[in-house]
Amino acid sequence: MPTRTARTAWDGGLQDGSGQVELSSSGAGTYEVSFPRRTADDAGGVTSPEELIAAAHSACYAMQLSAVIAEAGGTPHSLDVKADVSLGPDRAGGFRITGIVITVQGEVEGLDASGFEQAAQNAKETCPVSKALTGTEITLHASLVQ
Repeated sequence: MPTRTARTAWDGGLQDGSGQVELSSSGAGTYEVSFPRRTADDAGGVTSPEELIAAAHSACYAMQLSAVIAEAGGTPHSLDVKADVSLGPDRAGGFRITGIVITVQGEVEGLDASGFEQAAQNAKETCPVSKALTGTEITLHASLVQ
């Protein structure tokens, strides 16, 4: 299986510094990062590790859910997946990811609401990114669009 790579070049201290995250494997882009923007309510056009985790988690979850739906005998027509990753203080000091909320709406043929909910829960447990983030509470909100 492949290994994917990202690289960050950082200049300066935590509060006055900034960096650029490069998605090296894909060449898809380079994105600005900064600690003050990371902890602000308004990201101001700057990404953060939490946003990148949210992107990874929503994409991985969508792929896994499409596979689980097919295994259950359904056909996914569309899945709209959003991941919200929260940063907060850590009681041990510093910061930590305090929780992840996955919200999914699916247009699926061949599964009822209960079957979709079961598939959604299964995907939450078996998605590789969910597995990597087992130390963080992951909440799921799933709804089937009829």
